[in-house]
Amino acid sequence: MKNIKNSIGLIIILSIFLGCSDVVDFDPHDEYEVTEIDYLQTESDYQTMVVSCYTPTQWLNQIIVIGDIASDNAVAGGENASDVIALQQMDDYTILPNNSTLEDLWKSAYEGVNRTNYLTDYKEVNLLGETVDFDGKEALYGEVHFLRAFYYFNLVKMFGDVVLFTDHKLGIADFGTFERSPKEDVYAQIEADLIQAISVLPTAQSQKGRITKYAAQALLGKVYLYQEKFDEAVPVLNSVVNGPFSLVENFDNIFLLSGENGTESVYEVQYSNGQPYYNWGGQTRGQGNYAVQQCGVRGFSGTADMPFNAGWSTNLPTQDLASAYEDGDQRKEATTFDVEAYANDNPTLNITYQVAPYKNTGLYNKKYLPRKGETSGQVELNYENNQRTIRYSEVLLMAAEANLRASSVNQASAQTYLDMVRDRAFGDQDHRVVATVQAVWDERRLELAMEGDRFFDLVRTGQATSVLASYGYNSATLGLFPIPQREIEISGLSQNEGY
Repeated sequence: MKNIKNSIGLIIILSIFLGCSDVVDFDPHDEYEVTEIDYLQTESDYQTMVVSCYTPTQWLNQIIVIGDIASDNAVAGGENASDVIALQQMDDYTILPNNSTLEDLWKSAYEGVNRTNYLTDYKEVNLLGETVDFDGKEALYGEVHFLRAFYYFNLVKMFGDVVLFTDHKLGIADFGTFERSPKEDVYAQIEADLIQAISVLPTAQSQKGRITKYAAQALLGKVYLYQEKFDEAVPVLNSVVNGPFSLVENFDNIFLLSGENGTESVYEVQYSNGQPYYNWGGQTRGQGNYAVQQCGVRGFSGTADMPFNAGWSTNLPTQDLASAYEDGDQRKEATTFDVEAYANDNPTLNITYQVAPYKNTGLYNKKYLPRKGETSGQVELNYENNQRTIRYSEVLLMAAEANLRASSVNQASAQTYLDMVRDRAFGDQDHRVVATVQAVWDERRLELAMEGDRFFDLVRTGQATSVLASYGYNSATLGLFPIPQREIEISGLSQNEGY
């Protein structure tokens, strides 16, 4: 959420100016070339501000990291027990309300909400009371509604009941008035935003990375699954299944730079390195994907043609995950990178590396392993790897689950969708399994490993306690993370159970 405490001084100053308007005829243009009132006067202004609504999606990459570290898929790793203590807490289930990563994610998501709310406030008229109409405005606002839903979905799945507001951007008048809304109300708003988005978005965009009707349908289907609204999920997910997407034959290629926004991409968070970033004080605020650096092998080097850069040995896949893959499943090698085996298999590269100092598993996240030539500026902060947020294979698995759990079970469709995913994984039809709900859940782990879904899947399907009990998971938390302590102190919000 917006850091109100740190903003009070600025807001008070603005209030002084406004309060003295009867005495001093103050024109903000005397101080600034451009002020708020100058915005949203042209189509270009609207287009630019919609792009700004996308920006906080780039700041949420640590949700992906948490989604696996907090599960049986990965460990925090790092240099020692004090390295990125916020992630160590996730791994050890010793999460404190002052966890810095959770606070950052909370603020980032609410910054996204603020930006989208601001635009919806001025959809019909701008700050001057003028109407600015142009072709494609409704579709443009479909993107805004999707993004607000996306931010709230990340908030509700992490924190449960959260502060819900849609009619304005937070200001000083809101201070001390916040209350957490029931998650059912938050989900209702997410559904409303996505349904609105679906009604106006095009099925394709000329600019890669822009949200389409299919992306909104896929996210709505996922939101329905989280609420166990399977009858509602079936038709929207089936629509995406029957869309223009196809599975990439070589699984490993999906996560290469050349595989971005490909035939399997339904929605990706876009990252770039065109504007090199250097601010270590705001690691996640650049245009690059900070999570990539975390996955790399420490001290990784070799000859000039060795394709990988070094990293921090964080977010390490577990041997438990690697063991879950059957022989012949191409997803294992494409997901769990065995650095020792790689060095042995490539002696001419003269590879050297440092064994992960803490919680070493011998494995690394291959999907987002840092590669040469894909960053700039402060190398660690500018990787351009897109986050594959919703892939076609996930849509197939969501549709399979929905068809199996709907009031009218469609076993044939579920079987077809599951077969498609497994046939690609093995490159043949000899590894098919009967489509049951548990089989689909198990397949989600294998297909989406290290993509941030595992912990949230275990919680939503009621498996968290049984699967994670031996890891120290506290079922009293109900699978939710603590509300950031600063929000409790500043805004008076209540805390989640178990913290």
